[in-house]
Amino acid sequence: MNAENRRWRFFRAGGFDQVRLDEAGDLLSIGTLDQKLWVALSCPVRGIQFDERTLAFIDADADGHVRACELIAAVDWAAARLRDPALLGGALDGIAPDEIRADTPDGQALAAAARHLAEELGKAGNERLSVAEVSAAQARHALRTLAAWEAAGTATAPLGAASGAAYEALQAVSDKIEDFFLRCRLAAFDARAGGALEASDETFRALAADAVLQVEGVARLPLARVAAEGRLPLRTGLNPAWAPALEAFREQVVIPLLGESESLSAAQWQQIRERFSGYAAWRASRPDSAAQDDGVRQLEQLARYVRDLMTLANNFVAFKDFYTRQGKATFQAGTLYLDGRSCELCVAVVDPAKHAALATLSRICLVYCDCVRGDRKMTIAAAFTAGDSDQLMVGRNGVFYDRQGADWDATIVRIIDHPISLRQAFWSPYKRLARMAGEQLQKLAASKAKENEDRMALAATESARKGVAASAARGPAAAVPQAFDVGKFAGIFAAIGLAVGAIGTALASVVMGVLALKWWQIPLALAGFTLIISGPAVLLAWFKLRSRNLGPILDANGWAINARACINIPFGTSLTQVAALPPNAERSLTDPYAEKKPPRWFYPALLALLVAVIAIWWGVRILLS
Repeated sequence: MNAENRRWRFFRAGGFDQVRLDEAGDLLSIGTLDQKLWVALSCPVRGIQFDERTLAFIDADADGHVRACELIAAVDWAAARLRDPALLGGALDGIAPDEIRADTPDGQALAAAARHLAEELGKAGNERLSVAEVSAAQARHALRTLAAWEAAGTATAPLGAASGAAYEALQAVSDKIEDFFLRCRLAAFDARAGGALEASDETFRALAADAVLQVEGVARLPLARVAAEGRLPLRTGLNPAWAPALEAFREQVVIPLLGESESLSAAQWQQIRERFSGYAAWRASRPDSAAQDDGVRQLEQLARYVRDLMTLANNFVAFKDFYTRQGKATFQAGTLYLDGRSCELCVAVVDPAKHAALATLSRICLVYCDCVRGDRKMTIAAAFTAGDSDQLMVGRNGVFYDRQGADWDATIVRIIDHPISLRQAFWSPYKRLARMAGEQLQKLAASKAKENEDRMALAATESARKGVAASAARGPAAAVPQAFDVGKFAGIFAAIGLAVGAIGTALASVVMGVLALKWWQIPLALAGFTLIISGPAVLLAWFKLRSRNLGPILDANGWAINARACINIPFGTSLTQVAALPPNAERSLTDPYAEKKPPRWFYPALLALLVAVIAIWWGVRILLS
């Protein structure tokens, strides 16, 4: 079928349509698929769980991002070099030499490299060369190139094994010696140049004026006195800043090549340079260890494309692996275990503050954790999509398992609070009310305790003052304990009485209002009361949970998400697993440290009392009516 007329198939997941890429024909035709239907248009090369080497091959402009056009180009490049492009749909590990086209110039070079590698590994033409084997071929190529270069250097070394150190000593003074002999040639050309080429008196006076003589200033002076005869002294009369380097040059170069000598002529200097010219050229031709053989490089590229392009497309053009739960998506960094839950939607982040500024638009409860393993550190953002957030707080610890199974110590450093579940939203008003009541009671108790302590301290101070005054007037006497003064605590009792009275009045009003209803109206009233309290919170949470979007979380990491990658309530619940006992587990309900329960007769008696009160009230109401 023509790619332009291809019958595309879509699947619906997360509340939106995604293209199905199940076979090679689907992959080969992605260039004709309207890019408005792609889930992503760009993804970063680093920070995702995918082979970075493959992504580097696809990233043609090396800007750190793989874009839609580069993925299409990679598919076309691989298809043009395969005998059967259907191989791209199998996610096969590598390529066989017989599977490469040999009827094009590019294909011929590629097939030749594959056959050479197969022979080197002792494989037949129809045996597959794995990605690991092809990648290792480049390392072997670099080693062979380096060995050939080292072998060629043996013939050019003028002093054998000592040539390396001698060449370094020569290079250290080469420019300065060239400068000296050029000055000497100018002095021989015109005698008037001799004085001008020497250091002037002003130069020496400037050096002498320095509080600390600077080596750099001395080093800029000529090596020795410039003369028309042009001989460089090697022992005496040398520039002090260059004396150590010239001594090394004399010991390692001049003496081995020319024998003992106190000076060096221009002809001898040229002779030394000629002796090292071949060695210098060899040193300059050292191969780059990162350089790649073009045929081997293209073979590795093709092998990686055969293995990885279909997987990448299903994590780029569509998020099949993520929404079908058949495997981990490329942006999933691992699993976080914390607060009795396991969170599978975890992404690596570099800057939590910068990431959170955009990720908060996802309407997902995100917990940022610093993860540490030995001397390695990283930060993740984990999505909590089931349970509640009551026990999520900065500083709590958990364990993060990365995609390789390594465990990291995880500590919460930041939380973006959004509704997690409808159950949490239903109970949140009651929890807030209970928390507020508890806080108010604690404040009241603390206030009264403070007043009581202040009053007791004042009473004790006053009593002590009066006792001292009485003792001074009557002399020593036995201390008489004061009687308990109820008046001092009347304020406390009154406050407590008022609080209890207010609560009792409120409860009585509610109970009397409920009892004033007919029996069939009571369930409706309770349902309406519950709806009034929990309804707004549940409705708001329902809208937010339905609008949860994966896009801002990935956009904050450098992706270009092109679709509304929704995470609806059922799918979100599957991303966070809450602790549950395994099937067929045995459970003992006997807790030796359980709190004491009321006697068995307590609840029946309470129920009987409530029924009696209602019956009496009902009878009184009938009589009055």
